[in-house]
Amino acid sequence: MAGLSSLCYNCRMEKKVYTTDELNNASRENLVGIVLSQQGSIARMMENQELIMEQISLLRQQRFGRHSEKMDVIDGQISLFFNEPEADAAQPGSGAQEPELEEVVIRRKKRKKGKREDDLKDIPVTVVEHTMSEDELEAAFPDGKYKRLPDEVYKRLEFHPASFEVKEHHVAVYAGMDNETIIKAEHPKDLLRGSITTPSLEAAIINGKYVNSMPLYRMEQEFKRNDVNLNRQNMANWIIQCADRYLAVLYDRLYKLLYGCHVLQADETPVEVTKDGRPAGAKSYMWIYRTGKSYKEAIVLYEYQKDRKADHPEEFLKGFLGVCVTDGYQAYHSLEGKTPGLTIAGCWAHARRKYAEALKAIRDKEKRKGTLAYDALKQIGAMYKLDNELAGLEPVERQHRRQLELKPLTDAYLAWIKEHQCEVPPKSQTGKAFAYSINQEKYLRVFLDDGEVPLDNNATESALRGFCIGKHNWRLIDTVRGAKSSAIIYSITETAKANGLKVYEYVEHLLTEIPKHMDDTDLSFLDDLLPWSPNLPERCRKSNKYEVK
Repeated sequence: MAGLSSLCYNCRMEKKVYTTDELNNASRENLVGIVLSQQGSIARMMENQELIMEQISLLRQQRFGRHSEKMDVIDGQISLFFNEPEADAAQPGSGAQEPELEEVVIRRKKRKKGKREDDLKDIPVTVVEHTMSEDELEAAFPDGKYKRLPDEVYKRLEFHPASFEVKEHHVAVYAGMDNETIIKAEHPKDLLRGSITTPSLEAAIINGKYVNSMPLYRMEQEFKRNDVNLNRQNMANWIIQCADRYLAVLYDRLYKLLYGCHVLQADETPVEVTKDGRPAGAKSYMWIYRTGKSYKEAIVLYEYQKDRKADHPEEFLKGFLGVCVTDGYQAYHSLEGKTPGLTIAGCWAHARRKYAEALKAIRDKEKRKGTLAYDALKQIGAMYKLDNELAGLEPVERQHRRQLELKPLTDAYLAWIKEHQCEVPPKSQTGKAFAYSINQEKYLRVFLDDGEVPLDNNATESALRGFCIGKHNWRLIDTVRGAKSSAIIYSITETAKANGLKVYEYVEHLLTEIPKHMDDTDLSFLDDLLPWSPNLPERCRKSNKYEVK
């Protein structure tokens, strides 16, 4: 037995390659030892090969495939990236019949009557008359007998590119005969006194950079094409000064109002700031906090920080009493013990994400259906479908229905993954998804006990999308001050979008009104400037027929 152990050890440690003669002359006992010692290595090699192939398939899909995680739920089950013929087949008693040919042939869809008029109704209309001159009418009707019928009316949509106008203000100055009393006529409060910028110009720059993700150098080029020479340094200075002087007061007001909500959602994303006193490439972070997605009066606040330490959300949420929905980042979880009255809720979108990635790595659609990832997604999809049906209920009733209908599904899913966890490699996408749900079980269950808590943190990720798209265009933020100013402006623009406002018109209104109150000690004027205020000009509000965020 000692010889067998020695042989197996040498096989493992030296990875010896045996010749044919050595194997032919080896005893049966030694041959069994060689085979046994290699089984574990072979199994690990096969497992590693499967993991490598999964990663290759996933990387290929991420580069060339679709990136959507949209779930299609059929009869309480989830269908991801493919259709299930058996799910759509006629079920007993469904009454489905073979269709007639006329029902199958695709015909040109009729345009909804009046749709064009509805699309154009909120746009100013200029009537252009096309009539005939007296000479033309005389030539057409020599006898002079004719009558005018109702006009033929058609509409065309004109586009007017950016136009610029210089407004030269002449302020009358009056002096008394004693030459001591001097009075000036009333005139608007200047935006950035001594600067040529105006609320309309500054709103256009902010809208271009923070909503449409256009870098300042591109705006500089576009202005030059319109014969206006505005350099990016001037625009950057205007942005920072407007954020610090005017928009910051509204940001602070929104911050206080945020604490009045019972449910918040939080997330963060990296960004690089070049002049922050650290080596190049050091990561900074934009943290984002928003009201729960069920709140009609939405608030979205960004906060810049130089790192990802737990101290930052702890300070931001200091004194907050309620539930905060987050991903699985440990920094949030550590807050529960430090912040009395704070409850952290988990995100089911993150729980399902690795399963979706596991399926993306399998190119054969039929093979997907036999995987544990597919079964897990069906269970989570059923939970989403049921919870979506409860969306219109009041929080108390929703919480009651969740306990009755969703809790059994949640219990079954968590018990199922614990049962099957040992069947998949821990480093595989499915293994990681199992581990995530098990580790986050406490937080994933919070929504069952509170009707205001959403299943996921997708609303926060959506509010981060504009920043992430912009980050791909301008790559870096130059200074810490610029990063903090950007956090303020993104907060205002994303909050405006979340409340159905036209961002350009809203920012222009803010930059027109706030400078009028810079000497006020009473900040109640901000109530009329909140995104949901009924006193906002109607031009700031977006039509409900379009849902573009």
